[in-house]
Amino acid sequence: MKKIEFFDTILRDGEQQAGINFSIKEKVMIAKQLEKWGITVIEAGFPAASPDSFEAVKAISEAMTTTAVTALARCRKADIDKAVEAISSAKHPQLHVFIATSDIHLKHKLKMTKEDVLATIDEHVRYACEKVKCVEFSPEDATRSDRDFLLQAVQTAVDAGASYINIPDTVGYTTPREFGDIFEYLIANVTSEHEVIFSPHCHDDLGMAVANSLAAIKAGAGRVEGTINGLGERAGNAALEEVATALHIRKDFYGVDIPIIFSETINTSQLVSRLAGVSVPPNKAVVGLNAFAHESGIHQDGVLKNPETYEIISPELVGATGTKLPLGKLSGRHALTEKLKELGISYEEGEMDELFERFKILADKRQLVTDNDIRALVAGRSIKNGAGFKLDNVQFDNIKAGRRAILTFKTDDDFFTKEAIGKGSVDAMFKAIDLAFETQVELGSYHVESVTGRVDAQAQARVTVKNQATGTIFSGKGSDYDVLIASASAYMNAHLRILKEDKQKRDQHDL
Repeated sequence: MKKIEFFDTILRDGEQQAGINFSIKEKVMIAKQLEKWGITVIEAGFPAASPDSFEAVKAISEAMTTTAVTALARCRKADIDKAVEAISSAKHPQLHVFIATSDIHLKHKLKMTKEDVLATIDEHVRYACEKVKCVEFSPEDATRSDRDFLLQAVQTAVDAGASYINIPDTVGYTTPREFGDIFEYLIANVTSEHEVIFSPHCHDDLGMAVANSLAAIKAGAGRVEGTINGLGERAGNAALEEVATALHIRKDFYGVDIPIIFSETINTSQLVSRLAGVSVPPNKAVVGLNAFAHESGIHQDGVLKNPETYEIISPELVGATGTKLPLGKLSGRHALTEKLKELGISYEEGEMDELFERFKILADKRQLVTDNDIRALVAGRSIKNGAGFKLDNVQFDNIKAGRRAILTFKTDDDFFTKEAIGKGSVDAMFKAIDLAFETQVELGSYHVESVTGRVDAQAQARVTVKNQATGTIFSGKGSDYDVLIASASAYMNAHLRILKEDKQKRDQHDL
């Protein structure tokens, strides 16, 4: 069977989703889990974009043992030099160079002629190949490019030494049949004395990213690009866990072999969800909470008789197994540690005290603590608190002007109180938190859901806020039995991300 490489870009393209801002430490955690999942190559970032991005790519390059690491660069020598420096310690370094080829991009963004673009591709791909053995070239907005010019651009890159050609559906414009035709056309007409592997990079603006990716593989692509959970800017990227599962379940149709370790699928999805602060929709294919749930009586009857009547994917395949180690109020620290290990959840040694304390509070309220409870428990922990205080108590009272929230915060050796008036409890509480952090933010979204759908379930809150000083959007996530405490935790975590961004900017300025 033909082998298909898997290229994950969640640490570059996925982080472009509004509200996602991974720290370097979080990026390394994700990269290690991607390697565990079987990813062939990780696009670790765009080193020329910022010092933080450069350091992240460098850290990931040093952490990977079997997975290749690539960095993105525009067709600019300064970009390429920066990317090469960042991946210099990678055991399997690659480079990803791009320039747009569609008429709309040439006219309005690049302000270049087609001849200029071809000359730029030749010069910079050759330059990249002198630095790194394995170079991928992407003609940005390929699916809206003139097909003859697209072939010229790709042939120019191949002649200059590119061994991978990525065809991006940058704006999610194409359809499966059309995209398959593009791959068949290029594969049939591009000539080379060295092996050239083609790959799709699909966005989901019209909801066809996964279908388009599969069509490209069927048409001859040897690598597929995307992100875990389909994260990414606008409507996101092709969800790699869906692509992988489709190729596995329909091996009879696609006839390809893939490197993915399926038992790590749920762990990988949950880690990304937790660190990104973006929940997986319950009805999400493969990794959603309801992906293996059957409520219809007819379906339940069929599954009880034979799971294959209504399940084409077994829960065990993707790591969605039942609880192997029941946890309750009598469980100790060792049992919790083993459960975290079983679920593939990473944590710092210094965080265990807080996690165990929160677990014991949770266990006192529940007869049995489920895997989803544990995931929510960990997701609800605060990111490293750069504010120097934490929430200690919340009180509310009704006044003529509305609802008043009185929040008490605890520092290392003292307490302080902030109060605010709002239209309701959440509004007043969020305003009091704004006063505590002394940061002007605008609430973008606020969502609360039940972790398990039971009356004794934890509440999980998610918020996005915009830092009015910079316009940057941040997300926050929190969980607790008390909806208001979960909401406060999520809102404070978003504030803490803003503090972290401000500190990074100050550090860069000092350099």
